[in-house]
Amino acid sequence: MSDPRQTTDSETNPLLKAWVTPFATPPFDEIKPEHFLPAFEQAFADHSAEIAAITNDPAAPDFANTITALERSGKLLSKVAAVFYDLVSAHSNPAILEIDKDVSLRMARHWNPIMMNAVLFGRIAQLHENRTDLGLSPEQLRLLERTYTRFHRAGAGLSEDAKARMAEINERLAQLGTGFSHHLLGDEQDWVMELGEADRQGLPESFVAAAKAAAEERGMDGKAIVTLSRSSVEQFLKSSARRDLREKVYKAFIARGDNGNANDNNETIVEILKLREESANLLGYPTYAAYRLEDSMAKTPDAVRGLLERVWKPARARALADRDEMQALITAEGGNFKLSPWDWRFYAEKLRLQRANFDDSAIKPYLALDNMIAAAFDCATRLFGVTFEERKDVPVWHPDVRVWEMKDRDGKHKALFYGDYFARPSKRSGAWMTSLRDQQKLDGDVAPLVLNICNFAKGADGEPSLLSPDDARTLFHEFGHGLHGMLSNVTYPSLSGTSVFTDFVELPSQLYEHWQERPEVLQKFARHYRTGEPLPDDLLQRFLAARKFNQGFATVEFVSSALIDLEFHTQPAAAAQDVRAFERRELEKIGMPEEIALRHRPTQFGHIFTGDHYAAGYYSYMWSEVMDADAFGAFEEAGDIFDPAVAKRLHDDIYASGGSLDPEAAYEAFRGRPPEPDALLRRRGLLDNAKAA
Repeated sequence: MSDPRQTTDSETNPLLKAWVTPFATPPFDEIKPEHFLPAFEQAFADHSAEIAAITNDPAAPDFANTITALERSGKLLSKVAAVFYDLVSAHSNPAILEIDKDVSLRMARHWNPIMMNAVLFGRIAQLHENRTDLGLSPEQLRLLERTYTRFHRAGAGLSEDAKARMAEINERLAQLGTGFSHHLLGDEQDWVMELGEADRQGLPESFVAAAKAAAEERGMDGKAIVTLSRSSVEQFLKSSARRDLREKVYKAFIARGDNGNANDNNETIVEILKLREESANLLGYPTYAAYRLEDSMAKTPDAVRGLLERVWKPARARALADRDEMQALITAEGGNFKLSPWDWRFYAEKLRLQRANFDDSAIKPYLALDNMIAAAFDCATRLFGVTFEERKDVPVWHPDVRVWEMKDRDGKHKALFYGDYFARPSKRSGAWMTSLRDQQKLDGDVAPLVLNICNFAKGADGEPSLLSPDDARTLFHEFGHGLHGMLSNVTYPSLSGTSVFTDFVELPSQLYEHWQERPEVLQKFARHYRTGEPLPDDLLQRFLAARKFNQGFATVEFVSSALIDLEFHTQPAAAAQDVRAFERRELEKIGMPEEIALRHRPTQFGHIFTGDHYAAGYYSYMWSEVMDADAFGAFEEAGDIFDPAVAKRLHDDIYASGGSLDPEAAYEAFRGRPPEPDALLRRRGLLDNAKAA
């Protein structure tokens, strides 16, 4: 009996045909779930044959027949996988998620024998040993070093027994990571809270409109709902005057993946940690963190802990001081309750209004989504000379997705940028950048297809989507990642765009956030969504003055999550046999204020458990922030946030260089020196607290 998930005719499978769409983009309007498995099978077969040809080449290994040949291999697999994983994350359905379980295991089984191929690794190792005599360009030398490191760290040099066990571990970890992701999505899809008229006290008009749009998205026309999307939850917790409902929403949000149901992630975490520890031990490392961090800018767990603890103390001191002020505010209002985690954002807004005469709801009408997109584009134009023109002829995976063509200074096509901005049930939570095709010049000038996926609340009844300052910052953050992919100018695919160390990859994105909150940008693009009036200068000044408000809270919720991640991967896996007890113990150890929750509790910590990209690496955002806070200083010192000479260095050394340069060398080439560590504390307004500590 044939599998209904498959269609085997390569002449009719759009994933296996040449794409005759504009810029050879994926024909999403033709692609169906049943096309994926046959396409993956063909891609796996093609790639395996290419690897076999490289491995069995009778000629002595050289850069062309080994390293360049590896770079050229797997094109169909990359093409199919990029489309598939975009849909898994951004527009899934039960059929796609079921295929994902199958594909994750097949993917591990495909890559294991490649990355642990002793003969292939022997060719790479021989070239690596003689690298100084090969006459390679700097980019080729960097590629050889990264290729050798990747194979070595995958276990290519292990004994056959150890390789076999490593392959089993990789397969199981692939299944567990997929399961974790599906569980989290399941809990997020299953919960909504309907808002009756009496439940809307304190909620701004823009939130209610978005809540109605979210209900309509779920087929609940005429109603209004809160979902477990972060943008929905955080705005509700800031605005709702109903303390009972704040508690209900907060508890649902932090319980994702921890409800004792079919979506519970506790056992998944325990098994992931055990297998990661075993894989690190097989490779000769005492802990998984030691293994992961060796191939990073930080190098060691101690270096990471040093940074996090340096920030933790002043952040905690600031948060506790804010807590005491909020408790006094509650008492002054006649409240006879102790500040709880579901109260923090609500009373923080009141405190900010009291201190700075500013709250988010005042500025949201001036932060319409389309205007903030235009602002992000305009900054890129002024910095890098690129321009953006919307395209209506490029197929997309959902009607909400928009596409722009990016051109360089000379009007030449440079990239396509896809923006998928609104929350929906078929999309996992969060915000991210990825690509459907990476830039490279190995075989002609290949232009990238770059994606930004967000989860903003959609406006209802034709009204525009209005962003909070945090949402606007997220848009610029993800567009910074997008520029890293679109401005890439390297030869080899493995070094393209964001193919850099995890603790460097956040530099281009976090640096780009600085432009979003500059007066020069807001004065031009922050306009009232109904009247078109520019942001009043008085409100702008109050917004700028309030920027550093609540940074104790924001820093505590992040750093505590980064420390938990580090402890999960430095302590023996057996220590986390009871995940909840481990979480409680570690939070007590650092003196976590009970009124603040982790930004990501373990059972919903997709960064570190849906895959290994940020495992023992969540600290990376803060490591990069040391650089981004210092890097923006180069523009401030020049007296112009669009200074052409500084912008050119930023383009050449950071955004365009991809992984072709060592990150420390890339940063110093741009800035002329290493980053100044106090820049981070200064940016967050915590320098005085640090000195007091």
